[in-house]
Amino acid sequence: MISVIIPTFNEEENIAQCLVSLTHQTVPRSEYEIIVVDGGSKDATCDIAKKYADKVFTQASKKVGGARNDGIMASKGEIVATTDADCILPPDWIRIIQEDFRDSHLAQVYGPVYPIEEGIGNRFSLMLANTFSRIGYYSRTFYYTLGCNTAFRKSMFLEAGMYYCIDAGDDIEIARRMKKTGRVMYDNRIRVGFSMRRYEQFGTLKSLYEWLYIVAHGGVSSKCEYTRKEYK
Repeated sequence: MISVIIPTFNEEENIAQCLVSLTHQTVPRSEYEIIVVDGGSKDATCDIAKKYADKVFTQASKKVGGARNDGIMASKGEIVATTDADCILPPDWIRIIQEDFRDSHLAQVYGPVYPIEEGIGNRFSLMLANTFSRIGYYSRTFYYTLGCNTAFRKSMFLEAGMYYCIDAGDDIEIARRMKKTGRVMYDNRIRVGFSMRRYEQFGTLKSLYEWLYIVAHGGVSSKCEYTRKEYK
């Protein structure tokens, strides 16, 4: 079984499309579970999530990394995958992850993103981000493992020490420890629809700069506004 973990906070406008995409996978629904870990939403996020998810509960640990950890600790799957509430998952997302983890040495797999919103600027921005990710992977200099599109072997994830409960960069930092437990792989086939709303809020150049800042500083930054979310 694969367990999919989704942290949420006031996502009533986005969570349904994310969960619907997860319920329309090419593998039987019995082969995966959906777990939503909420950061204390004041809107209808949890009510909507309960229509689709197997488990919905309020996080006990701090920050978005803590929400992911809480979900993984409550999961049944040997493989755990994480995504964001404003993402759209392709129908073969879980099937490809299952296929990748047939390699017993694989600790973590991650992939690229594409913009949900239309626009040349959005496509160009994520083209740069995906190119940056590929360069890091194939040069073996860094792993740009976004939390919206990554999966772990649970035993190796626990061995690595799980996500750090920090303001930003927890999803990028984790790969530095995962590669000590096994193989970290980039799979171009698992492309996830990514919302550009934070790009639009903070600006493309500033958002890209902050991503670069996180990578350059070991995956940890208290200065970045782009990736900080209002989780408990």
